Amino acid sequence: MKNRQGFLLGIGSNINPEHNIVEIVDRLLKHFPALHLSRVLHIPPVGMNTHNDFLNLAIFIETTLTEIQLKAICNNIELELGRDRTDPDRKMKDRCADLDILSAVCLPEDQDKPASEVTDEYFLYPLIEELIGFLTEEVNPPTQMGTKLTINALTFGETATTINRDASTGDK
Repeated sequence: MKNRQGFLLGIGSNINPEHNIVEIVDRLLKHFPALHLSRVLHIPPVGMNTHNDFLNLAIFIETTLTEIQLKAICNNIELELGRDRTDPDRKMKDRCADLDILSAVCLPEDQDKPASEVTDEYFLYPLIEELIGFLTEEVNPPTQMGTKLTINALTFGETATTINRDASTGDK
């Protein structure tokens, strides 16, 4: 297995999530040549007073950027999609885009790290485990089907996958 270094991200949206998750992935592809994605799951809101379910996924980005540089990209995407990062209650409100850096990852060294050491957001544990298994070629069948989403003519979300950007054309 090849060595990989980068970051795990937790991605979510509960405002027009089918559209906004696609937008998040598309905007990340403008910055990175490849994204490794878990399946996309419908997840009820945790600790929020809302009836809007989230679509969530985990993404691994292989990069040499620093965490600060990556956070700037993530924050800009949230702002572009309409998130008010100045609202002190933003963690308790519905959101069009939520991009969280969960952990720096170096594979294969970190492949056995429990998801509970990556984040306390337990609803992401199966997505993180699935994504690490996908990256290390130790794929376990998912226990829950993912949600199919489409970006241009490309579909993702039902299983873990990699999306590559063709840098010469900008196509995926």
